[in-house]
Amino acid sequence: MSAAVSPPATYDQTLPTLCGWESSIEELNNFDNPIFLERSNLDPSSLSAGFAIALHMHQPTIPAGSGGQLINHLQYMFEHPYEGDNHNAGPFAYCYARMGDFIPELVEQGCNPRVMLDYSGNLLWGLQQMGRDDILDKLKGITCDPRYQPHVEWLGTFWGHAVAAATPLPDIKLHIRAWQHQFASIFGLGALKRVRGFSLPEMQLPNHPDALYTLVKNLKEAGYRWVMVQEHTVEMLTGEGIQQPHLPHRLIARNSCDQEVSITALIKTQGSDTKLIGQMQPYYAAQTLGQTNLGNQSVPPLVSQISDGENGGVMMNEFPGAFKRAWHEARQNQTINGLNGTEYLELLAAAGIVDSDLPKCQAIGQHQLWQTLEDGDITPERVSDAIANLATNNISFNGGSWTNDRSWVDGYTNVIDPMERLSARFHQAVNAVPASQQPHLALNTNYRQALLHNLILQTSCFRYWGQGQWTDYAQTIYQKGCEFIARGFA
Repeated sequence: MSAAVSPPATYDQTLPTLCGWESSIEELNNFDNPIFLERSNLDPSSLSAGFAIALHMHQPTIPAGSGGQLINHLQYMFEHPYEGDNHNAGPFAYCYARMGDFIPELVEQGCNPRVMLDYSGNLLWGLQQMGRDDILDKLKGITCDPRYQPHVEWLGTFWGHAVAAATPLPDIKLHIRAWQHQFASIFGLGALKRVRGFSLPEMQLPNHPDALYTLVKNLKEAGYRWVMVQEHTVEMLTGEGIQQPHLPHRLIARNSCDQEVSITALIKTQGSDTKLIGQMQPYYAAQTLGQTNLGNQSVPPLVSQISDGENGGVMMNEFPGAFKRAWHEARQNQTINGLNGTEYLELLAAAGIVDSDLPKCQAIGQHQLWQTLEDGDITPERVSDAIANLATNNISFNGGSWTNDRSWVDGYTNVIDPMERLSARFHQAVNAVPASQQPHLALNTNYRQALLHNLILQTSCFRYWGQGQWTDYAQTIYQKGCEFIARGFA
């Protein structure tokens, strides 16, 4: 197994590992060789179709411990079992660990399972805070033991489960890097080397040109090769809906200075997430598909889904049996099998598929934006004016997510404004540190506390659950973050 990396003794051990190993992680990010190809036991030419299952796990960090201490919401659920649905704390905890049982069991039974795992940084740190080594050890078993590769693939995400469109642009990189640090601190740098797909919190894809460009650019720089996107958050370059959602696409990100970057996207098809996953809908949908043309090759399409891995009766009760049954059935049907995202893309590349073969897509609404700007140079001023004009026709540039009926910005100025102020103050304080001391910032407790509070404040839960206790939590986090910034980082 690849050993976890221990933080220096000078670190405050009560804080999560969010920074400090940048050089080691950047070395991994430059690794561009295939990761799963040699371990894959699948031949895409023999598959009529494939399916991909991803499970998203998250519990926020809240200031609800003794004396306002930061604790994970799962801990709060255990400590307050008679509030709301907190009686589900035990089942939730089991859901976070159970793949550590399911995968070895299925492999030993001769099945060929696949699963992708997306755990927020908040949750990973929370499990450490709670001393839940029982859960973490099960996850380490299927992550680091070579017998279970490529059966399990981890997806990177934002450490603080932030909504991309509402995240201050400089903090997008901080979330990406912080999650990589958190993951490596538990599972090791060798395991992090295999994390090449990215899962967006709330499936929220920004469609503002500068936000999307910043996101994709930072994902690429952090070593990510692909991102999962929701079907209705993207469009073809002509403005039409996605025509072939079961094929990989090339997501094009163009900013207000007319710079362009792109990344491969796997498309999560629309539907009721938990029920579809609980019923293993991607497996059954794949049975209705056959190979299709991509470039000059005939390839198996991939039906992709992601859902909460613990939330709701379907996931807690129906999913285990449905998951296991699908893999036993697939064992009898050699033309349909699950694939993990990076494995699928590496198999296609080995068959001769290149980036230029992939259909191109962009964030929803961008066709109308670029169409209004096609008669002149692309400048930040013209883009800003065009977005303002389109807003009068109810065309939003806050992006789309898994839900169409919720805005992550509108109506939450009491969270968004403090979030933006804390971020600005944090970066001003960082920039005030002399250049000679910048490399040592990670050892400064005030810096790490301020970074932690900055990332936590951007957690989507402080808006998802509406006004009241959750927005009050946000105000507390903001105030504490400001206190650590005021102490300085020198």
